[in-house]
Amino acid sequence: MTMIKRLCVYCGSNYGSRPEYNQAARELARVMVNKNIGLVYGGASIGVMGEIADAFLKEGGEVIGVIPKELLVREAAHTGITELREVNTMHDRKAMMAELSDGFIALPGGLGTIEEFFEIWTWAQLGMHQKPCGLLNAGQYYDKLIEFIDHAVSERFIKEVYRSMVFVEDQPHILLQKFESYEAPEVARWIDQKGI
Repeated sequence: MTMIKRLCVYCGSNYGSRPEYNQAARELARVMVNKNIGLVYGGASIGVMGEIADAFLKEGGEVIGVIPKELLVREAAHTGITELREVNTMHDRKAMMAELSDGFIALPGGLGTIEEFFEIWTWAQLGMHQKPCGLLNAGQYYDKLIEFIDHAVSERFIKEVYRSMVFVEDQPHILLQKFESYEAPEVARWIDQKGI
């Protein structure tokens, strides 16, 4: 059983085109607070990031935002959260978010969200952490990305065991149940040594 005190949630600084995305952020906040799990996120007051932070605060949960100084204005840093940590670079932001968290979830978002999630998943593949990773597939937002990942598995660029490290659910409570029972697999790095 994995002990989870805080989860890192990657998500967009835009709201997206469908209400399901922000509804999912609010529902994830409710479920996490009910389980006494704190939030680590990108520190913004706008978009899906703002939605989940505001929902956490409304529910009485702990919210830690991590934001680079250069994005304080652009991403409209949230000044009402439990703690806002300013860092120098995006690399520092990602490292601190990872250090503070016991698992990682991506809500709908853009390039930054996808990049952050893929990096933390890569770190898991390399054995740099043994924490659970998941996509909260609100409104089927990640369907085509999942289809591509499964294509990469079939083309032997991603091992099936690495694919199994990422949970995909559209219900927050089911995703968190899987996180709580997660055990990181022990795997060799390469699919094979000789190529195809």
